[in-house]
Amino acid sequence: MPFYHRLGEVPAKRHVVVPRTGGGYRFEHLMGNLGFKGPQSLLYTLRRPTTVTSIETAWHTPREAEADSSLRMRHLHSQQLETGPSAVKDRVLMLFNDDLGISVARPATADSFFYRNARADEIVYVTVGEGVLESQFGNLRYRSGDYLVIPRGIIHRLVPDAGSEQVHLVVESRSYVRTPRRYRGDHGQLLEHSPFCERDIRVPTELVVHDETGEFEIMTRVDEVVQRVVMSHHPFDTVGWDGCYYPWAFSIHDFEPIVGRVHQPPPVHQTFEADSFVICSFVPRLYDFHPEAVPAPYNHSNVMTDEVLYYCNDEFMSRSGIEFGSVTLHPDGLPHGPQPGRMEASIGQERTDELAVMIDTFAPLRVARAALDCEDREYGNSWLGDDPR
Repeated sequence: MPFYHRLGEVPAKRHVVVPRTGGGYRFEHLMGNLGFKGPQSLLYTLRRPTTVTSIETAWHTPREAEADSSLRMRHLHSQQLETGPSAVKDRVLMLFNDDLGISVARPATADSFFYRNARADEIVYVTVGEGVLESQFGNLRYRSGDYLVIPRGIIHRLVPDAGSEQVHLVVESRSYVRTPRRYRGDHGQLLEHSPFCERDIRVPTELVVHDETGEFEIMTRVDEVVQRVVMSHHPFDTVGWDGCYYPWAFSIHDFEPIVGRVHQPPPVHQTFEADSFVICSFVPRLYDFHPEAVPAPYNHSNVMTDEVLYYCNDEFMSRSGIEFGSVTLHPDGLPHGPQPGRMEASIGQERTDELAVMIDTFAPLRVARAALDCEDREYGNSWLGDDPR
């Protein structure tokens, strides 16, 4: 979980009168999750956060699954999906279940509106791009390789740098996204055996206070419906805040891989956890160093999990035929492993330059109808080869 952070003007005590220059008061706004038991932050704003002048339905985002639910390996070429310029409205859903959704987006410019997901945490993996994540908690710069973790309820907007190409993988989670429990001590600090530490986590550092009135749209996602919520003042009027609930960034390039004499199982790559899935980071690393080690993964069955891999380049030790933006789905019920020749080719190799994000879900995933046009229907046959006997 993120650590305590403080930014801007914060009074010495909580829940006390905070006078405003020129008369009146500043307003407290507590944000957090899990009721009053989870991480929380206390914001101080120029105006009340409750000044909503209207609410109406903006658009629907139905989760439409393909009709064919047959069990098979899947390969989606996400780079072939047509997306529009909006980071929110034009994201394309690829895979989903009741717990999470996995989408791709290629925003071209900042949206004219602000955005809040009322029912899900979001992780935006910035495959390509640079820009700024604006929010009630201040500005946070992002760059290629960043995981942007945006807890539910936070009003924000992604602002790409001018001329910066953007490719984003978006994961929406019904449950709370956090760092793996086994990497944290009793007091929440990341431990010495963790593949990353607090120094690697970036938080908002620039608080831009907007003292503006008018009509400001906050598109608020409530499951499959997006509501247009209009406030009478700019939502980023925070003058100070402190706590442990805020958007934060972690770069996949700061993940320090765990290696061993023989092949290590996928949990050593784990980066995030939620109630219903985990996210792992596969990064450039040395191969196993036992003299007889087989670096490629052994054949395995995903018992009680569906495995999704999102490839950020065209190299992966156990796969052929993948490319930048490929998404593979290996469902529970079908054993899988290295494709023919990949195990043999890995023997004696010293390192890999692969870069990929893995999402393992504890409930079956459905393929969204919108993703079918980019499916490689022959992917399951890629394990067929000559009998080695």
